This record gives sequence, C-alpha cells and structure tokens, in this order.
Amino acid sequence: QVQLVESGGGLVQAGGSLRLSCAVSDRTFSAYAMGWFRQAPGKERAFVAAIGRSGGRGSYSDSVKGRFTISKDVAKNTVYLQMNSLKPEDTAVYYCAASSWALSIAPANYDSWGQGTQVTVSS
Repeated sequence: QVQLVESGGGLVQAGGSLRLSCAVSDRTFSAYAMGWFRQAPGKERAFVAAIGRSGGRGSYSDSVKGRFTISKDVAKNTVYLQMNSLKPEDTAVYYCAASSWALSIAPANYDSWGQGTQVTVSS
C-alpha cells in the first residue's frame, strides 16, 4: 500500500471551481492507476474519475463528465481533480485512491485510500 494525502477541498458557491490534489508517497507512482471517489452523507462511496498508469484522458462518471478533469503529474507524484461548474449535488467527501492493478470504476479494485477532503458547494 501507498500513502495518499488529499488537499484542496473547501466551501465554494455553485458555478465555482476547486482543484483537489492527491500526493502519493510511492516513488513508483507511474505504476498505479489513480481514482477519485466521493461520498455524500447517507450515501455509498461513488466513482468520480480515474486515470490509467500512463495517464491519458481518463474515465468519468456521467454526473461529472464535461465539468471535472483528472490528471497526473509524475514528476510531482501527484494526481489532480479539476472541478468546474460545481453544483450543490457535488457536495461530498472526496477520496483519492490508488490501484496497482488497472483503471477501474469499482472501489474494491483500489488498494490504497487517502483520508478524504470535504467539498461543500452552496446554492
């Protein structure tokens, strides 16, 4: 397992933007597929976005497609989630996760998780 530390959450008005960061402790960062998930109160953890080992466009849930962008900076061992046009329904705790297997939308396929960062979008 690797250590993941998220940052960048906060309170923002609807229509605003935030960028979440996830710093990865492992020097073999490029060997991991990375994902972002979120969990709202009373709901199950849900897939948001993921990116493969070599980077690329990423995969997105329908609810965020066109508004969120996932990216990797291998030199900084960091994965980002740029969130634009935020909506109140985006309010949740956002988690970064690493998979030593492959890009996946299923939480069970991720080996390591961060502690989460709160995103609150006001209407």
